[in-house]
Amino acid sequence: MSLTIPVPPAVAGTAASADVSSDEIFAAHEGGKLRISLARPIDTRRDLAIVYTPGVAEVSRAIHKDAAVAAEYTWASRLVAVVSDGTAVLGLGDIGPAAALPVMEGKAALFQRFGGLNSIPLVLDTTDVDEIVETLVRVRHSFGAVNLEDVSAPRCFELEAKLIEALDMPVMHDDQHGTAVVVLAALTNGAKVLGRDLAGLRVVVAGAGAAGIAIAALLLEVGIPDVVLLNSRGILSGHRIDLTGVKAEFALTSNPRQIDGGPAQALAGADVFVGVSSSTVDESLLATMSTDAMILALSKPDPEVTPDVAARFARIVATGRSDYPNQINNVLAFPGIFRGALDAGARRITTVMKIAAAMAPRMHGDGR
Repeated sequence: MSLTIPVPPAVAGTAASADVSSDEIFAAHEGGKLRISLARPIDTRRDLAIVYTPGVAEVSRAIHKDAAVAAEYTWASRLVAVVSDGTAVLGLGDIGPAAALPVMEGKAALFQRFGGLNSIPLVLDTTDVDEIVETLVRVRHSFGAVNLEDVSAPRCFELEAKLIEALDMPVMHDDQHGTAVVVLAALTNGAKVLGRDLAGLRVVVAGAGAAGIAIAALLLEVGIPDVVLLNSRGILSGHRIDLTGVKAEFALTSNPRQIDGGPAQALAGADVFVGVSSSTVDESLLATMSTDAMILALSKPDPEVTPDVAARFARIVATGRSDYPNQINNVLAFPGIFRGALDAGARRITTVMKIAAAMAPRMHGDGR
C-alpha cells in the first residue's frame, strides 16, 4: 500500500505543533488515507499473462495441492486485518463502524509506515462477539494476523480470547496490549532516569477498562506489586461488592495494601500516575504524589492533565498525543510487535513477547 499523507512533524524529528486547522485535517483525509499499489509493474501482455491468467493458475494449483505454499505466494501472511466494531473509538465512545473507519485507515497507514506491513481496515456492523468471530473465521485465508481496535470493554476481553482460539495466527487487541507495552517501556526508562527500582514504584492507573486492565496485568507480571486501579466509582479493592468479572479479579490481585476511596487516597504518596480514563485530575491531588513522580496522562484527545500543569508536580511527564512532546502511544509498539510475530512465524502473541517488546531498544523508522 502507498500512503497519501506526509510524514507528520513529530516523525520527521521536528517540533510538532498543536495549531492544525480543521481544513488541513479534512484535506489530509479526503478520499481516505490508503491506496493499493503494485508489488511489481504490469506493463506488457507478458506481464499480464504472468500475474493473471494463465500464469496465476499455476500458483492456485500449487496452493490447492499444499496450502502452506500460500504463505510464500500471496500477501496473506504479511497482511494484518485491523478490525473494529466502532464501540470505543479513541475518546469518542460508541460512534459506530462508519465513523470508526478513518481511525482504522490511520492504523493501517501506521502499520505500513512503521512496520512495513500491509494492512486492511475492516469495520463490522455488529457488536455480537460470536458474529465477529464467525465473520473473521470465514475470511481467515485473506490475512495473516488480526489487530483488534476500539472494541468496548468488557466484550473486548471475550472477543480477543475467542479469536485467539479460533484463528491460527497472531491476534492482539492493541488498545489493551499495545498500550500496556508502551507504558511498561516508559516506566522502565523513567525509573532509570530517576535512579529508581522499577519493582519499588507505587503506580496508580486511572481507568479500569481495556487499557487499564492490560496495563495493570503487565506491570504485575514484571514484578511491580503496588498497582492501584481506579474506575469511575473509586479504587478497585476486595472490599467493594459492586465489582464483577475482570474488575473483581483485579480488585484482589492488585492493590496489595487494599486501600479504599477515590483519587485522593490512591494518589497520596504515589510515584506514578497513568491515565487511560478520559477523566480529569485535580492539581491538588497531583501535589500529594512523591517528589520524583511520573505523570503519564494518556487519554486522547484530551489528557487527564495537560503537560504544563503536570510538569509542576512531576519530574517526568508524557501524554498519548502526537502533537505534544514525550508521546507514549501504542504506535510505538504495535507495528513492531506484529512485524516480529509475522517474521518469526508465531501463532500467538504471548506475554513474554510483550515484555520483550517493552524492553527492546527503540524502533527505527523502517520498523526494525
